[in-house]
Amino acid sequence: MKVNDNTNSHYKVILITGATGSIGGALAKSYAESGVLLHLHGRNEILLNELADECRQRGAKVSIHRTNLLDSVALRCWLDELDKSSPLDIFIACAGININIGSDFSGEKLDEMEALLDLNVKATLLMTGQIAMCMRQRRSGQIGLMSSLAGYYGLPITPSYSASKAAIKAYGEALRGWLAAYNVNVTVVMPGYVDSVMCSEMPGPKPFLWQADKAAAVICRGISANRARISFPFPLNLGCWFLSVLPSAVSAWILKRLNYTGQ
Repeated sequence: MKVNDNTNSHYKVILITGATGSIGGALAKSYAESGVLLHLHGRNEILLNELADECRQRGAKVSIHRTNLLDSVALRCWLDELDKSSPLDIFIACAGININIGSDFSGEKLDEMEALLDLNVKATLLMTGQIAMCMRQRRSGQIGLMSSLAGYYGLPITPSYSASKAAIKAYGEALRGWLAAYNVNVTVVMPGYVDSVMCSEMPGPKPFLWQADKAAAVICRGISANRARISFPFPLNLGCWFLSVLPSAVSAWILKRLNYTGQ
């Protein structure tokens, strides 16, 4: 849905991809208020319309989008059109999928690996890079990139997902350094376990599980404060960070003891 009226300059314009997911939807509702124009992107049309209606009830102006993020040409055209009609103030990349080594621990399927990398890494980086250039030219904007605590140290039960989130972490950190001089803020978000369908389908223990609305509140505050990194919950975030700095053999032993190896 294109927004092309001349009143958009009076709104704070926010784009959230993966809006039909648990965190994405909670973020949309957290930002929804009078004076906000929400661009919500998602794959599930029914859930997207329901979310849009709820956000409108909270006072926001809402436009919904279902562009195929894996079609690079369509993606570039959509973002170019979006920036011309309603330049973004905030972009939060929540779209992503998770796969695992399977209940029999046989390993990830190659076609699923390809789909995950295309969405979690390729599409996210291409989209963010294009939006970053537009914000750089305007010398204003905020970007939030959804990584994960799994980006600190790869979990044996979700190797491709862990790798994709490590890539997002590294990209966001680099982007923040480049864009700081242009008044464009970049925040890397590293959640732990947040209650969702994707989380429930992930094997292994899920300690310190948060509800999505609690996670969204922390993320919104962190982005507003221009924090370089938002990680939660404590002490799981501290433990995951330690995995990245401890000797590899020690980290592997800890994960095995915690039943994250699939053995």
